[in-house]
Amino acid sequence: MRNIAIIDDDASERLVLKGLVEESGFTVVGEGADGVEAVKVCERSSPDLVIMDVKMPLCDGIEAAAEIQRNCPTPVVLLTASADAQTVRRAAEAGVMAYLMKPVRQEELGPAIELAISRFKEFEVLRRENNDLKKTLLARKTIEKAKGLLMEREKLSEGEAFSRIRKISMDKRKTMTEIAEVIILAFEDKL
Repeated sequence: MRNIAIIDDDASERLVLKGLVEESGFTVVGEGADGVEAVKVCERSSPDLVIMDVKMPLCDGIEAAAEIQRNCPTPVVLLTASADAQTVRRAAEAGVMAYLMKPVRQEELGPAIELAISRFKEFEVLRRENNDLKKTLLARKTIEKAKGLLMEREKLSEGEAFSRIRKISMDKRKTMTEIAEVIILAFEDKL
């Protein structure tokens, strides 16, 4: 069962949307009337998805979606009465996963929710993989720099320099990257 938060400044719209969400087999775990409340509802309720109107007081739905992505990443489906190109572009930049035109129709809601959650999960996997690759690349660069310094200063071959870093790493029970950072600091201090 998916937990949904509904954010709309119009109480009657929220009530109708809540009925549609529940009729589609989902549970409403939070409601709000503006973008500021949207962020609070996400932090408090940890919904699987937020359905939010674009035009709201204090903080519009797109600004709130961007804030939600920064504070408590959650897929967002935006609702709007008009889909102008600038609004769609802003929504995409804010990380919005789907966009529905008002009035929302029952047959569109379920698929939009499932698609948004699925796409969000795919993006999260890609984001983690990207961060892991960045860390791996940075670690490799650090080790290469330390190897180069050992080769230059200690007159070691590449294989010998790598073996020394690996042996110290194993002896000290530290990662090769941590050892490489120490080697770099030690040699840079001698400059």
